[in-house]
Amino acid sequence: MALFFDGEWYEARLAERGLPRAVLAAVSGMSEAELALVFKDQRELSAAEVAAFAELLGVSAAEAAAGAGVSTPVPGTDPLARIAELERRVAALEAKLCK
Repeated sequence: MALFFDGEWYEARLAERGLPRAVLAAVSGMSEAELALVFKDQRELSAAEVAAFAELLGVSAAEAAAGAGVSTPVPGTDPLARIAELERRVAALEAKLCK
């Protein structure tokens, strides 16, 4: 379990971009309830979720992982895998919106 999730740090980064938590949940593929557990230190983040957080917030993956707790994995730097994951998420979001 990740310890010491820095919710204040994440809230400040979201505020800088004028974004609510719901957007953070959406880009990472989480529900808002799951994200609430992350903010309460009751759910760990995957490397893919950390990468999505970092991209949305405009910070490095290492910085996003540091704010997410002491056992949070730092995602790799394979840009092709990241692009494929983002394309998958966009397709899923489009499918939900087009229903």
